[in-house]
Amino acid sequence: MLHRSWASMTCGLKDLVEGLLEVKAPGPPLSFSVFHLFYALEMLSEKTVGRNRLAEHLNVGEGAIRTIVRRFVEADLMTTSQMGCCLSVKGLNLWRGFESVFPLRAEFLQTELTPCEHNYAFLVRGCSCSVGSGIEQRDAAVMAGAIRALIIVFRNGRLRIESVSEDIGDVFPDAASQILQELNPQDNDIIVVAGGDTSLNAKRGAFAASWSLLDGIG
Repeated sequence: MLHRSWASMTCGLKDLVEGLLEVKAPGPPLSFSVFHLFYALEMLSEKTVGRNRLAEHLNVGEGAIRTIVRRFVEADLMTTSQMGCCLSVKGLNLWRGFESVFPLRAEFLQTELTPCEHNYAFLVRGCSCSVGSGIEQRDAAVMAGAIRALIIVFRNGRLRIESVSEDIGDVFPDAASQILQELNPQDNDIIVVAGGDTSLNAKRGAFAASWSLLDGIG
């Protein structure tokens, strides 16, 4: 079970980020998602980035990136200058909130368990209580652009996939070794691995599935 203060922080993170997506009438529907906000924060947490480069990496148009930047600035999450866009203290704190929920993320190699050309994994801290069959998370990944997704629970030293294997290390040793080495999960962590036809679609799918897990926290 999640610690109450951690669950409260996670719900606060979800509410804050989804508030940035509210449609402000009158105006057209937004052409970006929570993933684009996450990816922008991830990039900006490392260094100052220009708008054009942000738009290129997020794969969004000029109008969308203007709206993202404007909403970040209005929320006091970002400052802009001739050098580019930079996270404020509040923005860095928001990113740290994301990192506490998704502490590790990594591209994955092709294996029997992850056969797509591009595979991306998110570690979701202490969220095993939010997983049932995993269908909801797999659907979220596919809707976001992934080809497939796996929802793996780490419990009692084993990597488990519902209706597939109680210990994938016995069936898919190469994949299990990669997961343990790259993500070093703790008990009750979730590993979401999504595969796609591009690295961006794989990452977007893994994020969407991981984000959907937060719906079960409260």
